[in-house]
Amino acid sequence: MSIIDKALAAVTPMPSDEKRAEATAQARALATPGDWLSMALDHHDQIRAAFERGSQARTASERLAARDALALVLNGHSLAEELVLYPAMAQSGHKAQAGLAYSEQETAKMQMAELENISPSDEAWDDKFGHIKGAVLTHVYEEEHGWFIHLKKHGENQDRLAERYKQEFDRYVS
Repeated sequence: MSIIDKALAAVTPMPSDEKRAEATAQARALATPGDWLSMALDHHDQIRAAFERGSQARTASERLAARDALALVLNGHSLAEELVLYPAMAQSGHKAQAGLAYSEQETAKMQMAELENISPSDEAWDDKFGHIKGAVLTHVYEEEHGWFIHLKKHGENQDRLAERYKQEFDRYVS
């Protein structure tokens, strides 16, 4: 892990598994089948599962497959958020949080690009993957714990958000 990675991890410590599970449960309680929140939470589950596969991967080919599976869902999800949900967050009074969300996701994309340049058989691959996992799961917690709760309660045009979120995710993943 680079000095910058270590500094960032120290500044934004990862919430406990218990706190993350609580946040997910509270967000799920507000979601309804087919709304943007349920879709985003489903993608969060897929992202967590992809991180778990990557963390358990032992061979270079398993690591590459896990990285590629993670990249697909992570990129589709982040683009849908950036094009639909974060602008809606800003419009509902959370401009600073939307800006932070964009910044965190751009950092994750840069980190994933760095991961592509590390041999999957190198120890540095595990370090970088672990750093990305910690940063992304902390970002997910921020969304589930507060940002998306606010948007669900105060955002306008919830049906349109769901339609657009699905459209943008599908555009990338299809």
